[in-house]
Amino acid sequence: MVYPQKGQPALAFFCFSAPEPMSDELPILYRDADFIAINKPSGLLVHRSMIDRHETRFALQLLRDQIGQRVYPLHRLDKPTSGVLLFALSPEAARDAGEQFAEKQLQKTYLAITRGYAPESGVINHPLREELDKISDKNAQRDKPAQEAITRFERLATTAQPFAIDRYPKSRFSLVQCQPLTGRKHQIRRHLKHISHPIIGDAKHGKGNYNRYFAKHLNAGRLLLTAIELELTHPYTHERLVISAPLDGVFQSLITRFHWREALPQRWCKSLADNPM
Repeated sequence: MVYPQKGQPALAFFCFSAPEPMSDELPILYRDADFIAINKPSGLLVHRSMIDRHETRFALQLLRDQIGQRVYPLHRLDKPTSGVLLFALSPEAARDAGEQFAEKQLQKTYLAITRGYAPESGVINHPLREELDKISDKNAQRDKPAQEAITRFERLATTAQPFAIDRYPKSRFSLVQCQPLTGRKHQIRRHLKHISHPIIGDAKHGKGNYNRYFAKHLNAGRLLLTAIELELTHPYTHERLVISAPLDGVFQSLITRFHWREALPQRWCKSLADNPM
């Protein structure tokens, strides 16, 4: 793939089919001489971690083997989160693009399905204490003060489904777009819990009865959070890149079931058009 030409509008790159969760062939969303972006499936670690010591599959190694060269991750996604994951193809490109991540000069957009009717829009400004893992962070300082954490969100759609999970005869859900303005661990998951609208499928910050219902009755046993879009400036061409990731089969099924397709921008619906369910 060549660089975008001067004067062209911001570009969106799509993988035209949803990725298979356990496929070793990672869907490539964008590639040029310096960078490559994939659609990471839910359940795949970005790289080796002490938290999952028995895991043997990692996006970094799979992509390296797939394209036959070293890759350098520019950011992270939690294991259960799917979506756009960007790598540099050289240490120099990693350094130059990494400055935008460090200085927050890019925009990350996530899509989540939450419990209840979330507010129409807002900014969650709620400091978060660092979440420490018992194994990998056993020597870390445990009395650090809470750090600034800000998330902008917008409710795109709602639904009331005719089944009871809690004490009410109907169950309400929201489709929420989130843009983290800071980068704390599990920030979106913790912030949505903070406003009492946890993400469905969140084993740590959500509600178990909702998670179990979605897994058993709606074939949705994953965290319903995806990194749907990443927007940044190419450090060498200076063109604005917009890299979007198609929704996987689980998300597609729920979007269709809840009649939410019209709430999504057209560029996010390509996989739904190709896979109308």
